Amino acid sequence: MSWSWEYAFGAEESARTAPPAFLAGVREKADELVRAAEALYVHGRSHEEIDPKSGDLIVPGGMFTYQIVVRSERVYVVQITYLGF
Repeated sequence: MSWSWEYAFGAEESARTAPPAFLAGVREKADELVRAAEALYVHGRSHEEIDPKSGDLIVPGGMFTYQIVVRSERVYVVQITYLGF
C-alpha cells in the first residue's frame, strides 16, 4: 500500500457542489500533505504511536480539515468549507 488521500464522511458530498477551482486547490494541498506524510512516516504500516492531530488548511476560496492516519497510509479530507473569497 502506498500513501494517498481521499474524502471522508460528508466531505465527498460537499465536494460535489463546490466550484472546480476550489476543488483543484484542495487536491493540490492534499497531494502536498501526502508527500509530506510519506517522507515523515517512512514505515507507516508499522507505526505504533498515536496519529498526529488533525489540521486545517486554507486554500483559495475556503479551507479544509484533514486527518492523517499513519497505519493506513492515508490523508483523509474530513470537511471542506467553500467561502467564496
